Amino acid sequence: MSQPDNPFLALTAPGLAGLQPYVPGKPVSELERELGIHDSIKLASNENPLGPSPRVAEAIVAALPELGRYPDGGGFELRAALAERHGVKAEAITLGNGSNDCLDLIARTFLQPGVDSLFSDHAFAVYPIATQAVGATARVAPARDYGHDLAAMAGLVNERTRVVWIANPNNPTGTWLAADALHAFIAELPRSCVVVVDEAYIDYVDESSFPDASLWLGEFPNLIVTRTFSKAHGLAALRVGYALSDPAVADLLNRVRQPFNVNSLAQVAALASLADPEHIARHVAMNRAGLHQLTVGCEQLGLSVIPSVGNFIAVDLGRPAGPINDALLREGCIVRPVANYGMPNHLRITVGLEAENARLLAALERALAA
Repeated sequence: MSQPDNPFLALTAPGLAGLQPYVPGKPVSELERELGIHDSIKLASNENPLGPSPRVAEAIVAALPELGRYPDGGGFELRAALAERHGVKAEAITLGNGSNDCLDLIARTFLQPGVDSLFSDHAFAVYPIATQAVGATARVAPARDYGHDLAAMAGLVNERTRVVWIANPNNPTGTWLAADALHAFIAELPRSCVVVVDEAYIDYVDESSFPDASLWLGEFPNLIVTRTFSKAHGLAALRVGYALSDPAVADLLNRVRQPFNVNSLAQVAALASLADPEHIARHVAMNRAGLHQLTVGCEQLGLSVIPSVGNFIAVDLGRPAGPINDALLREGCIVRPVANYGMPNHLRITVGLEAENARLLAALERALAA
């Protein structure tokens, strides 16, 4: 929680005075301690309910004897595996402590006071936080149907625009952009600005017209694509992600990156997960069924659901979401209010196991009827 009378504010960069920190989802242990309950479920942080591949645990155990050593600061083996996976040079990859870290690296590399950072309303909260922290000016395009309005965004591009942020799919709304529209938008941007396509949830998408923006890197040297192992790979606790870009851009990002930002266990876990695509496929299939289960269940309760291609849905309760969220918490169901995204009547619900989804829907029905 920020402290407006903090005596050290005068010593900080100008953007910090009004900056609110990112608020993560409430941990299960904290909720149960506060309310004196147990057996809670957490459907708030878009985590993988199946967890990581069994190969990950084996790789971590094998790496434990080396905990006294610093990790490979350049992540040679992981970058090599990712380079092969994406058909790029290893020099095109920047590793991050989660893709969040990559987003922060981009902001610190390309943004500063006097330049603009452009993103959509209802887009990922890290974009405005990273922008304000470095003193750049945020330009926020109005959304269309809770998703990116590319025409509105294009209208805000000017000579001061340095970074354009696009989440595809978008968090917290689950909306997405088709390949033709996104490609055309990027093609019209001036090469003097960097465009970031944040693809944290791409593994869940089952749409024929959905783009893999990493395939456009050779065409657009100002394009950066970010990915994460926190979602479909189930490695959220280990914090590992990466950015794909032109090697010249990666060179700049790696100048800012801390040398040991991805720890040894995260690196071996990511490598093991890449080697088990069958586990990812099982989770994606489970997510597809769970997404349908939650969507249909909420609609049967008379609620409006934003169509989603991620591992979550945003549900319009038709009333302020706070009291409903509180009622769900008392039943041991943790979901995510998104008033901070300009959506005070919505809750974001992560797809869980089938039984967890059913429990959430039953609790939501009782909360709405109270």
